[in-house]
Amino acid sequence: MPSHSEKRILPYSSEQLFDLVMDIEKYPEFLPWCLAARVNEKKKADLSADVIVGYGPFREKFSSHVKFKKPREIEVHYLQGPMSQLENKWMFKDVRGGQCEVDFYIDFSLKTKLFEKIVDQFFHRALVKMINAFEARALQLYGGRKH
Repeated sequence: MPSHSEKRILPYSSEQLFDLVMDIEKYPEFLPWCLAARVNEKKKADLSADVIVGYGPFREKFSSHVKFKKPREIEVHYLQGPMSQLENKWMFKDVRGGQCEVDFYIDFSLKTKLFEKIVDQFFHRALVKMINAFEARALQLYGGRKH
């Protein structure tokens, strides 16, 4: 069962980074392998969303329930798709100098153990590429580093 956690200090506010992550329908504009994204229903503290990912001829739809506490926390709970389980959590904490500490965690398992072993070989590289895509999106939306 691949998992990954990472903390980064970024030169943006927790509100800016929270908004970036919650702008799910914009994911296809910047996230690698994300072909489509749709928020199905949004309430005060949660929403349901579908994301279609693909590479080459492969396409998969993931349905998730997202709980959030603006601007501090986002929890993604997997509902339906090619996995047997997926948990993803983002935590945002404002720190010195107008920066934000981002604490990211993901844990998942696939329905097929053989496919999980294959995915595990490139999981960390792909995940770092996706995390870097969020950081590049923040730079695009909010500008360069503060001094």
